[in-house]
Amino acid sequence: MTTVSVNTYTHSVTYVADNMLKSLKDIIRLSGLDPTNFIEDWDINMRGIKRWLETEDLQRVDLEIYDPKTDSLLFRWDMDVVYGWSSGDGNFWVDTEQLRYAIRKAGLVPSQAKYRLLVRTKPGRPDVDGWSKATARSTSGFTRQSLGTTIDHSGLGANTSYWRQAG
Repeated sequence: MTTVSVNTYTHSVTYVADNMLKSLKDIIRLSGLDPTNFIEDWDINMRGIKRWLETEDLQRVDLEIYDPKTDSLLFRWDMDVVYGWSSGDGNFWVDTEQLRYAIRKAGLVPSQAKYRLLVRTKPGRPDVDGWSKATARSTSGFTRQSLGTTIDHSGLGANTSYWRQAG
């Protein structure tokens, strides 16, 4: 029985990690940005997110969209990880329509904008090749808009929100 739970949890981790990255790629693309760099880093991003989901050290994945001339934040998308996993019903889904609606509401970003992926992990988490420490840009002057749960696999999932300039 333990083997079934481990395999099911591994499947949940893979499903959630894959759909987090697919959702972030959609945010990049639908915001008017070129997803090429994101796609090129897919394996590195997947390796880190999967590993830290497996160890339950991943707390949040952030997509910063910023102006490279001023280095200032334009938007930020957050995916807060929820560890409510159970081996029970095997329920899984991704709310792509809610994400698409929020992306349209947030609007297109300036064509010169750049983006980067950041993760927040617990202290003492295992290192993953290709990942290094970074500091997030400030959200001062921004308002957070929550979308609620957008990805779920048997209780392991992500709550998504985005930051937009206040006012």
